[in-house]
Amino acid sequence: MTFAVCVDVGSTYTKGCLVDLDDGRLVRRSEVPTTSGSDVLTGLDAAVAALGGTGEVFVCSSAGGGLRLAVIGYESLVTAEAGHRVGLSAGAQVVHVAAGRLDGRAVAALRAARPDVILLVGGTDGGDGEVLLHNAGRLGTSRLRVPVVLAGNADVREQAAAVLTGRGIPVTVTGNVLPRIGVLDPGPARLAIRQVFLRHVIGGKRLSRGSRFASLVRAATPDAVLAGVELLADRSGAGVLVVDVGGATTDVYSALVPDAEAETGPRRDVAGTLWRSRTVEGDLGVGVGAGGVVAAAAAEKLPVPDIAGGRPYDAATDRQLAATAAMIALRRHARGSSAGPGQPRTGGRDLRDVRLVVGSGGVLRHGGGDAVLDAVLGDTAGGWAAPAGARRAVDTEYVLAAAGLLAAEHPRAAAALVDALWSCG
Repeated sequence: MTFAVCVDVGSTYTKGCLVDLDDGRLVRRSEVPTTSGSDVLTGLDAAVAALGGTGEVFVCSSAGGGLRLAVIGYESLVTAEAGHRVGLSAGAQVVHVAAGRLDGRAVAALRAARPDVILLVGGTDGGDGEVLLHNAGRLGTSRLRVPVVLAGNADVREQAAAVLTGRGIPVTVTGNVLPRIGVLDPGPARLAIRQVFLRHVIGGKRLSRGSRFASLVRAATPDAVLAGVELLADRSGAGVLVVDVGGATTDVYSALVPDAEAETGPRRDVAGTLWRSRTVEGDLGVGVGAGGVVAAAAAEKLPVPDIAGGRPYDAATDRQLAATAAMIALRRHARGSSAGPGQPRTGGRDLRDVRLVVGSGGVLRHGGGDAVLDAVLGDTAGGWAAPAGARRAVDTEYVLAAAGLLAAEHPRAAAALVDALWSCG
């Protein structure tokens, strides 16, 4: 038998899976505290040792805050919005979005966001190139020396790259995220962001003293999970929705069946439609994010969880926090976002045809899954239409990240992992 060792190094826990590559069977899993206070390799090696097997090691990581991405685009509702969506799909935490010509104040705001990577976009191919060139020049003369992924107008892309490299800024040039109005092409930029994350960010986080950890990491954890969600949707031929409630954030992933009318008809989104999508709510969690859940619940006119007295909460309060966080995160994911009061919402998702809803996160794994999924599927007052008759499952073994890590090199084993999740739904 041939095995693979898949490890997700999270901010709180490091989770390992031993997978039989011959049949895609999950043999054993482990979980240890992440040792980010000293060297994350200590926890990683402990998780691997606890699996009691050997094999090629595949690692994803969100330790140290994961990947912090800033997006700079041309218009807030078109290229900047397209870049935002692509950044989320690449597993990034989008910490800043700017649109238009950068000035001194905008550069100061960008610096304050402390991004690890900048995604610089702007203009459809053959369209306006002035703003992209201006923003490249502004970045070049700023004190920021953050790696840039340049994914804008093809007509001026090389010229903009030359401006940045001339100032000593690492640049990765890739295809336009929005080559034409309404046509979103996330693949090239998503791959480039992943490569920059591995090349520049992991080592720069100083999570480990040597180079071994950086050499092991293959993806940001949300990127690996989305790859697993995409595979699950492809294998099932149905829409899939995943909500992952963590201590600090709540992530939502959806992989939908493309709709021809949404691509070419009157409902077409000018920033393009991303059929495989992720959103992250940085104010919603059951640990450090609990206060954000209370505030957001009040704004949504939902019952407010009782967290008087602070942590630790009892199991019932944890379940209420998780259910409320999941409901609000799903509402935001489905409704989309707005640039400001009175502005139209963009990026919303029609989830009515989803056929499998998967819950993930510690509270769900430890007995809270039914309560959380009941809450999100029974939400009739949130401004979105919940899927009717969808199957449900809880990713108790965290196989989505493992499947995403294995998908490229061991597709049969990865497929077997997600098939098992589908069959238990």
